[in-house]
Amino acid sequence: MVNLAILSKKMVDSLKSKEFREYLMSTHFWGPVANWGIPIAALADINKDPKYISPNMTFALCAYSLMFMRFAWKVKPQNMLLFACHLTNEAAQLTQLGRYTYFTYISPQATDSTQTSSSSN
Repeated sequence: MVNLAILSKKMVDSLKSKEFREYLMSTHFWGPVANWGIPIAALADINKDPKYISPNMTFALCAYSLMFMRFAWKVKPQNMLLFACHLTNEAAQLTQLGRYTYFTYISPQATDSTQTSSSSN
């Protein structure tokens, strides 16, 4: 119980510190916060119809997130908030790419449209 009180006091003191306030007013914080809109939108789209997924845009967002994950890791000091944002986006975009691939090439709906187009020739 005493350790929890000490830990709580240290955390509150850290949140009150000048360094933390400066961090909250930096682009090191606000850049990733603004960037969270991309993975949040991708996560919201996971339950939508996969026929609307653009494979080109999804691939571009995968490449973009991979590059910025590396940047967030290599920059000094490391920006773990940016890294987490792009890791989340990478996972969401890969999920979308998987949904697109399944819908277009594997699902019964995709095989039906392939058979229909080949039988009409």
